Amino acid sequence: MKKGKKYQESAKLVDRSVQYEAADACALVINTAKAKFDETVEVHIRLGVDSRHADQQVRGSVVLPNGTGKTRKVLVFAKDAKADAAREAGADYVGGMDMVEKIQKENFFDYDVVVATPDMMGIVGRLGKVLGPKGLMPSPKAGTVTPDVAKAIAEIKAGKIEYRLDKTNIVHCPIGKVSFGPEKLTENFNTLLAAIVKAKPAAAKGQYIKSCVLASTMGPGVKVSTAKF
Repeated sequence: MKKGKKYQESAKLVDRSVQYEAADACALVINTAKAKFDETVEVHIRLGVDSRHADQQVRGSVVLPNGTGKTRKVLVFAKDAKADAAREAGADYVGGMDMVEKIQKENFFDYDVVVATPDMMGIVGRLGKVLGPKGLMPSPKAGTVTPDVAKAIAEIKAGKIEYRLDKTNIVHCPIGKVSFGPEKLTENFNTLLAAIVKAKPAAAKGQYIKSCVLASTMGPGVKVSTAKF
């Protein structure tokens, strides 16, 4: 695939043989983001684990100190008082079996995160085949299956993100927007990395973080040194 002129110009600013310190990498990513919109900055971390083994899974969630720059829509499965609490906390959609049917019949996916109270997982389980592949299935590990829906919603709205391994043992996560500036992006990056290091499975052997690359939506990848982690 031929890259555009702007991308090629940006790529010249990045020394591919260098692993930059986090703050320098964030500044460089901002410098190389040439699109006309506020690009999202993503981090891609290759881990020395094998996602095929259950005891080497890396999954969890972390609240980024400066948020993600994106307002995330939350769907909550809850009933009675918990449903009322979810609405008060700012959930975009709240329901039970009616929501399950809406998703099944209408292909309803106008939300970014799904939260459920433990007693609702019986019916939410029916959506496993549709929510699972989209990474939307609530899970206790990610803090999205919880009796305290109000707290979960507050954290998500404040910038809580979920990280998880893909099939190639890489974690992909947004850490903010180019407009955040280097300091806020670096702070978010350090918070995410610390959480992933903390989530290292006991079964993981050898080097845990194999490589780490930062990039904006349309910009080139910048290698980041993770030695301090």
